[in-house]
Amino acid sequence: MSWESPFETNVVMLLRDAVEDVFVVRDITTGTTQPRGIFGQQETKNTVRLRGDLLAPADEAHDTISPRFNNLGYTTLFRRSEEADVILAVPGELPRSQARPLLAGILFTATVLSCLFAGIMNEPAIMADGFQVWDLIHGWPFALSLLTILAAHELGHYFAARYYNTAVSLPYFIPFPLSPLGTMGAVINMKAPPANRRQLLAIAAAGPIAGFVLAVPILLIGLVLSQLEPLPPGGYMMEGNNLLYAGLKFLVFGKLLPSGGEDVFLHQVAFAGWAGLLVTGLNLLPAGTLDGGHIIYALAGDNAKKLTWPIIALLLALSFVWNGWLLWAGLLFFFGRRHAVPLNNITQLGDVGRFIAIAVIIVFILTFTPIPLTIVP
Repeated sequence: MSWESPFETNVVMLLRDAVEDVFVVRDITTGTTQPRGIFGQQETKNTVRLRGDLLAPADEAHDTISPRFNNLGYTTLFRRSEEADVILAVPGELPRSQARPLLAGILFTATVLSCLFAGIMNEPAIMADGFQVWDLIHGWPFALSLLTILAAHELGHYFAARYYNTAVSLPYFIPFPLSPLGTMGAVINMKAPPANRRQLLAIAAAGPIAGFVLAVPILLIGLVLSQLEPLPPGGYMMEGNNLLYAGLKFLVFGKLLPSGGEDVFLHQVAFAGWAGLLVTGLNLLPAGTLDGGHIIYALAGDNAKKLTWPIIALLLALSFVWNGWLLWAGLLFFFGRRHAVPLNNITQLGDVGRFIAIAVIIVFILTFTPIPLTIVP
């Protein structure tokens, strides 16, 4: 982008006057910019850049200036350069959330049916007699358990975003028929960036924390309902271990599994709880637009971008032991490399925020599953 000294228009003078009580202006320039994550990929002309020094904490100054700029038809961005604090006045308003309840309802209904079928796929006695539509009801323990975890995850994001007045869509569940889980999870589209890193952290962390808090007790209940049996010669699917899952199996059965030619044969509820941990670990990968990417950006700022390519490389390497990672690497490469940059990118996390970020990173370490599923022929 290039910046030029502006002529003294009324708008530029009004913008300068709007910041004078919280910002000392050194110089003002205008130009064309592409504010990442604000108005898509389009360039924005007639952006006004004010360089200088903040007279108040960045979050307070942003709250003061933002409504004033909005009244003039501008969105307020705070950035920091090596020499000064920077305020960008970008023409236009932030996108507003647009509820699409019919689409959300259709997708959720399809996901319920898909998860019910996934539940009975793990019941050989039912499938051996020939599948009938009314047999779907027997998959309710799995479907109810898994969708409870996924719904908690997405509603955690949704209500945190609404609390901070950040525009988001409704949760959209993704059915995935004939797959072991019956779903690829759910997504919420953040229509506009949060005000600052603290809000970005809160919105990003609320989902995995809510899902994790439910997944652990659901998994424990399911393990108690499960049976420890000898492993058959073949013809079965084995779920992968992560640190937490291995520890919970040890807690319930008193030994690390699988071992000694036996393993736990999961009840539907246990399989849903394990899937909840798997989804938590996947979402917390510290890259791009994933929850983990948002959290690491809130913690480390632009330095977080350095992790995206190593994470993609790691997933490609892991694809040699589980080919599903190839899909995830492709999704990150094509759709997930851009971080959500807050409007105010100057305000740092406080001690509480750093503690929450580190705690969620620990949850990622405990729930990441290198080889999620293995088919034993």
